[in-house]
Amino acid sequence: MESPVFEEIDPASDCDCPGCVHWRRALPHSWVGRAGAHPAAHRALGLAAMASAALGAGQAVPAATAPHAPHRPGIPAADEPDTPQGVTAPLHGPGVRPATPAVAPKPTAITRTEIINRAKTWVAAKVPYSMSAYWSDGYRQDCSGYVSMAWKLPGNEWTGSLAQYGEKISKEELQLGDILLFHNAADPEQGSHVTIFGGWTDASHTSYTAYEQTRPHTSRQSTPYAYWHNSDRYVPYRYKGVTPEKPVSGKAGGQPGAPAATPYPGAAYFGPGANNKYVTQLGRMLVARGAGGSYASGPGPRWTDADRLATRAFQRAQGWTGAEADGLPGPHTWELLVTGKGKDVKNGAVGPPPASHGVPGYPGRATFRPGANNTYVTQLGKQLVRKGFGRFYRVGPGPVWSEADRRAVEAFQRTQGWRGGAADGYPGPETWRRLFS
Repeated sequence: MESPVFEEIDPASDCDCPGCVHWRRALPHSWVGRAGAHPAAHRALGLAAMASAALGAGQAVPAATAPHAPHRPGIPAADEPDTPQGVTAPLHGPGVRPATPAVAPKPTAITRTEIINRAKTWVAAKVPYSMSAYWSDGYRQDCSGYVSMAWKLPGNEWTGSLAQYGEKISKEELQLGDILLFHNAADPEQGSHVTIFGGWTDASHTSYTAYEQTRPHTSRQSTPYAYWHNSDRYVPYRYKGVTPEKPVSGKAGGQPGAPAATPYPGAAYFGPGANNKYVTQLGRMLVARGAGGSYASGPGPRWTDADRLATRAFQRAQGWTGAEADGLPGPHTWELLVTGKGKDVKNGAVGPPPASHGVPGYPGRATFRPGANNTYVTQLGKQLVRKGFGRFYRVGPGPVWSEADRRAVEAFQRTQGWRGGAADGYPGPETWRRLFS
């Protein structure tokens, strides 16, 4: 009896592990390089083939039993962030997981400003979430790949290995560029996640700006501390490679990012309509002095209400009132900032926003987001009721941002003739001005 002839054709596979996903894409018609993916399964298939040859075509042979499939990473646990993740891998990564080194490589030196700026690049690009795809910079498009990119790590890590690059810190020690990490060692695909800390959004430190990679794409949003779910299991970490901002030239004691030798450029460089490098410099100095809670994004070169709020918070921290605390930097304010003198803003306080033409000052976009809990949400809701949009509220309005608030704002925006992104239910400066006019 002739032995059966076996063709070298890959059997169909629906395994979702990162290794098999990669090899199905990279080598759809070849066994080369496959041995590392599921060796037990391949050996079993080989034994089945030999047994079939020995017993002959007319004798039934039990099918080889495939090893138990792991939890399918595309199906998250209920009420958990939908963030399955890939494995440790080099930049632009292979499909199989290399052995995790016993000691993490020497961390790359990086400042907090660099970390946040790197994080912002993916937010701006709206990088799609994927546990197997790699962005053009070589980092995997999942939550841990995002942190690997922001921290400028030499390769792609996962939630089970990121901790070796950091040191545990307390909630009170959190600063820009630190992370909040939850690794579920018992079942890594069940809830494991990591976010980048982008600053507190309220004085009570109950919510913060989180940079994170989750479906559908990279985002930046106000998030309750430490996260929406499993909050008690998230651990703050600081990257071991974080270095102080580049030293300033001139007088000692100057603030990071603000050359002390820079003279006051003049009042014309600040205020509505201003767009220049001095506005960016002012914002960075204010963030370094504790006024970062005023910024939903930035600082940047275009003057916004956030710059005025932050400036006013710093001025009030000096004990100034009236015209001295109008939110516009004069020579004295500038001097204190560039020399590092004066008092810092305490607990991220931003103070009441300045009013314009009888309209309450817009408090910033971060004030109106899921998880927000503040007096401005109440103020917004009550004004919406006065304007005839109270039908969306079953109770309230209250200080906790809700879907009722968003729907009421959206309805108001549509009455202005706005559509699409201009009527998304989240109040911007123009919505606020028209609502309170």
